[in-house]
Amino acid sequence: MVSPKIKKIVEGYSLTDVTVATLCSHSSLQIFHGAKKEGLKTLGIAVDRDTKFYDAFPLAKPDEFLRVKSYEEIKDLEDELLSRNAIIVPHGSFVEYMGADNFSRFDVPSFGNREVLNWESDRATQRKWLTSAGIPMPEEISDARKIDRPVLVKYSGAKGGRGAFIAKDYMEFKMGIDYSKQFTIQEYILGTRYYFHYFHSPLRNDGYRIKGGGSLEMLSIDRRDEANIDELYKLGSVEELKRLGFFPTFVVTGNYSVVVRESLLPKVFEMGEATIVKSRELFGGLIGPFALETIVTDKLEIKVFEISSRIVAGTNPFVGGSPYSEMIAPGLSTGRRIAQEIKLGFETGRLEEIVS
Repeated sequence: MVSPKIKKIVEGYSLTDVTVATLCSHSSLQIFHGAKKEGLKTLGIAVDRDTKFYDAFPLAKPDEFLRVKSYEEIKDLEDELLSRNAIIVPHGSFVEYMGADNFSRFDVPSFGNREVLNWESDRATQRKWLTSAGIPMPEEISDARKIDRPVLVKYSGAKGGRGAFIAKDYMEFKMGIDYSKQFTIQEYILGTRYYFHYFHSPLRNDGYRIKGGGSLEMLSIDRRDEANIDELYKLGSVEELKRLGFFPTFVVTGNYSVVVRESLLPKVFEMGEATIVKSRELFGGLIGPFALETIVTDKLEIKVFEISSRIVAGTNPFVGGSPYSEMIAPGLSTGRRIAQEIKLGFETGRLEEIVS
């Protein structure tokens, strides 16, 4: 998985000098907070933005900032980052704004397996991965002219729900679609949306052990507040509102904690394990945090409509731990769990297995 160049770089790193670095956006506060809790150095990459708000959170403020004027300039920071023994922790904004191609060629060690980007960024390959793992997904409609039920139209990439829309027929689809972007059409499943946040460690074999070695943790579950779909219903019927020029949108503005009924947990873990096992076969394995974005129906069926193969912003409510992570270790956030895995990589001499 790890390239010879990255392998050689991390062989020169030491635990006392390693620096956890990420883009100042998305989930950076908990990434920095978790790294500092574990005694690691931290570095924030700030792209043309004010970082004063970090002063309000001293326990999550990075030790140092690197400032650039554009996302394009991040690729020029390789030497600066390597001089600090940096390990990049990617998140949704990092990959989306820098660009998957630029990030894949970025010769700085990155936590996790970068090969996953080729499977996550394209919804067709993402669907192939999940369905071949036996994960139930909403039916996909390939021809918009054959829409015969409510559907959800989504664009590729991590966009925080921006641009997604519901259509009940071909006419509504044509009203909302932007043909210049890659999109998918899925049947709209009526149910409750839950986002399950997992962590896969190839270095540990305790806890929930998975086929082929390693362990799987479920650290938290969230739901999303979305503008304006979560409030639009208060104004009347959607059809009437559309005639007045108000259209439902799904832009994520916040997240909140959820606990699901305990009888669902065996299935939740089975789905997480199946996702990991298939990822090993397809591209060498999914490492670290990932999220299955699901809908649970009134028949208690779980359908996955998307996977995020990195830390997601929905873990942000759990910097002090979640109802689930508290039963693993006190105060365990996803950001802190990443830092723990990096430390374990050094301590076991297996760092090359968790970076790329």
